[in-house]
Amino acid sequence: MQVKSRHHLRSDEIRRIEEALSEGLGVDLTGDSFEHVEFEDADTNLVLVDGDPLVAYFGDDDEPFLTVRGANAFPPEKNVVTVDAGAVSFVSGGADVMRPGIVEADDRIESGDLVAIAEETHGKVLAVGRALESGSDLVGDSGKVVESLHHVGDDLYEQTF
Repeated sequence: MQVKSRHHLRSDEIRRIEEALSEGLGVDLTGDSFEHVEFEDADTNLVLVDGDPLVAYFGDDDEPFLTVRGANAFPPEKNVVTVDAGAVSFVSGGADVMRPGIVEADDRIESGDLVAIAEETHGKVLAVGRALESGSDLVGDSGKVVESLHHVGDDLYEQTF
């Protein structure tokens, strides 16, 4: 992923990110330095917090969300989908999440929301995705219900600065 631009954020932009993550995910993100990184060939923009890629803007979303690294550093309390051990290798490899692999989902999730996808044993976040159904409809017997956007080991995860 080729970096197109990189610049430090103003205090009002930082405050907007902190408030959005606090309200949307229940996360108290802290850091001394915030930099916005835009890529030449990707729809995703990053925010480096103290040099670590912890926040991202996925596609046309105007709202910030945690990256996989960010969600593991600052575990979200909201918008979390938990998958069973059988789904871990698929989700970690970038597969969309199927209903039978989900053991729990936040009822506040609405269709179209960004979600953190965690494994049930240790609670580690494996991926970030977009819910295709509301939280109460994510657990069940069949069907794709979360589109994967970012996962452990993808280009965004492996990006170094």
